[in-house]
Amino acid sequence: MASMGPVEYVVIGFPGNRFKGEIVPAVAELVDNDVIRILDVAFIKKDADGNATMFEYDVLDDVLAFGFAEVDGEAGGVLNDEDLKLAAEALEPDSSAALIVWEHRWAARVAQAIRDAGGRIIAGERVPDEVVEQALAGPATG
Repeated sequence: MASMGPVEYVVIGFPGNRFKGEIVPAVAELVDNDVIRILDVAFIKKDADGNATMFEYDVLDDVLAFGFAEVDGEAGGVLNDEDLKLAAEALEPDSSAALIVWEHRWAARVAQAIRDAGGRIIAGERVPDEVVEQALAGPATG
């Protein structure tokens, strides 16, 4: 088996149920360039009354509506019903979300080197864009 990169899940929310698949070309480019590998994809829509509809990647008509059928990969089997329910609970009414589990193929070599050295990553967190932008901008002047 080839070395595996770190695996991450993301929940991408779209207020107002505005998700129409606009992110698909960018995700497909990452897949085509072997930067990521999609392991699973699911979608949640919540109406204004808070009723959630959840569907996984393999529900073809819904996937076609969002454009993900054109992304290469064999997605499925990572997310379970509990994952979808937890994401749905966190989702605001009148919004939608794409849940994506992907492997960071770009990091597979260093991940294998860490494992081969007997190491493991014991903590990590995604830093929000706003925090990074503020840090890179330097101290506020006033």
